[in-house]
Amino acid sequence: MKIYLIRHGRQCDKRCNVDVDLSEEGFLQADLAGRRMKHWGIQKVYSSDMVRARQTAETANKHWNVEHEVIPEFRELYFGEMEGMMPDQIPVVYADFQKEQDAMVKDLKYPGGESPGEVADRGMKALEKVVASGLDCVAVATHGVWIRAVLCRILGLDVAKWKLFGVTFENCSITELGYDPAKGFFTVERFNDYAHLENYPELLREAWGVKES
Repeated sequence: MKIYLIRHGRQCDKRCNVDVDLSEEGFLQADLAGRRMKHWGIQKVYSSDMVRARQTAETANKHWNVEHEVIPEFRELYFGEMEGMMPDQIPVVYADFQKEQDAMVKDLKYPGGESPGEVADRGMKALEKVVASGLDCVAVATHGVWIRAVLCRILGLDVAKWKLFGVTFENCSITELGYDPAKGFFTVERFNDYAHLENYPELLREAWGVKES
């Protein structure tokens, strides 16, 4: 089974994890991803219940015309007290937390929120629902920390090291998983593939001016 994880498109608000629409650029990113994947044999698309992920799936799905199922366990990590804050505020207010997190020793809960390990736990449960479908090829519109935490779990890494995956992790990039039901484990076939965006520098995260969380 092939599972293509798509990080959602750029949202219309830079604040931390606010549940808002895609921006104009985000819709274009999602369209480009869907167009690139048009002949990849997508049989079904899943997404989290957050607006930006649902809209990414819906936009890409214009090129596939398959069933779309929303699974809440695909939603992004809950950042707790940081939610709604601007990116330049967080390093000032939560400098001590970020310093401890960057040491990658403990799977830390965000103040008032979740830990990446908790996200990985529910993420693996969501993937179990997907593989139980019996389909051969699906897409999932989900989120940045979700993908990196799940990759840690799949590869047997300490989830505290989730930031080792992609300092620049592009919106609407593609991460491919394989799943062999006979062997019962996932493999990582590609990560952060954004070839469909390379001719559009204005669509890359560098142009948005937001430091990776």
